[in-house]
Order: sequence, then C-alpha cells, then structure tokens
Amino acid sequence: MEYHAAWDVQRRLAALRAENRIVDTLLLVEHPHTYTLGRSGKIEHLLMGEAERAEKGVQVVEVDRGGDITYHGPGQLVAYPILYLGRADAHGHLPTADYVGYLRRLEEVLIHTVAAFGIEARREEGYTGVWVDRPGGPEKIAAIGVRVSAGGVSTHGVALNVAPDLAYFRGIIPCGIADRPVTSMQALLGSAPPMSDVQAAFTAAFAEVFGYRLAPAALGDLLPDSEKAPVKGAFDLLEQP
Repeated sequence: MEYHAAWDVQRRLAALRAENRIVDTLLLVEHPHTYTLGRSGKIEHLLMGEAERAEKGVQVVEVDRGGDITYHGPGQLVAYPILYLGRADAHGHLPTADYVGYLRRLEEVLIHTVAAFGIEARREEGYTGVWVDRPGGPEKIAAIGVRVSAGGVSTHGVALNVAPDLAYFRGIIPCGIADRPVTSMQALLGSAPPMSDVQAAFTAAFAEVFGYRLAPAALGDLLPDSEKAPVKGAFDLLEQP
C-alpha cells in the first residue's frame, strides 16, 4: 500500500477509536520504496539524491511520529497498532511511564516474533528498536516510531526487516545512527521465511504481549459508510478480552 494511503487509513481509524466507535486495531502492510522523516529527523540524514530517488521510485514523506529517518519497502513487515492507551494529562501528554512502557512492549513483540524463526534478538540500551549481535557489533533488525494523540490513541508503529533490499538503507543514515548497520531476517538466516508466516508469528506475539484475542477484519467493516475509501491492504482486528 502506498504510504500516504496507509497513513490516511491510520488517521481515520484513530479518530474512530478516540470516539470509541471501533475497538483496538492492528494494521499489517508492506509499502513501496519510501523514506519517512520523523519529528526529530534531520534532512542531512537523507543521503540519496533527488535524481536517484526519482530513478528508483523512492518517495520522501515527513510524518508526525517520533524518531528520525527510516526506510520502508517491499519485504518489510510494517505494523500500525491503533490502540487506546489512556487519557492524556492536562498538558496533552500520556504519563512518561505509559509511553515508554508501550515502546518496550512493542520491542518485546518483535523479539518474540523473530525468536519463532531461531533469531535471538534483544534491546540495545539507549536506543529504541530491536537488535541482533553480529561479529562486527550490534545490527538493527526492526525499527519503532510512534505517535500518541492527546486522546491517548496510538498511530504509526514498527517495521521488521524480513527480506527488504538492504541497499536502500545506504540512502539514509537509518534512525540517525551512523555507526550501527541494519540487517534482515533473510541476511541472518540465508533465506527469508514467507511473509505470511512472519505476519502470523507477529500477530500471535502481539496478542500475547498486549493481552488481546485476535479476529480478522476487513477495512470496510471498520469504517462507516461516510469514511470508506477504495484502499487495499491486509488488516487484523484486535478485540479486547
């Protein structure tokens, strides 16, 4: 799904979730080649020139999530949880512990996901995301960047490198970290598991960590008639127990 289309779906679902018109929802998708620049992103971390981006069909999108610049593309599992995390305080922010705790739970989901395929991953102190130990040092296998609205609803989410073309990461300084390379399940295993298997492992881990019962859903079932749009993608509905 094209990035802007998926972002629009997120915003519409988040508005419905804030009004308690839908339950918590998890969107699973792959994007065409896209660099996204978060709120703390620096344009100098975009290394690929405009002409090369045009030749390769790479778009650049400034987004409202936290974090710096990252890459999305085919072979990468992107998950967008639309969750109600609790009411914000008088300043429009969630308590710090709640926000940080949400990030740590997302990391736990990713660690469990890759463990299902024999990959031992971990957190890296001082960084957000999931890492694996390699002979040359830690390498990042999954990135996280989220936004939580004043109404306490999350958007954006995680990107797990299953089998993307890692050359595209050389077009940026991923997450603004120049000395930590990026890897993928394919690079670690020699061949990538089917995306459908990774999706299944991810949703199972998500349900376990967040305490949900999973139920598949079509986008048209979530959006009221006035909100429906012709969008294509794969979606899962998460129902609270």
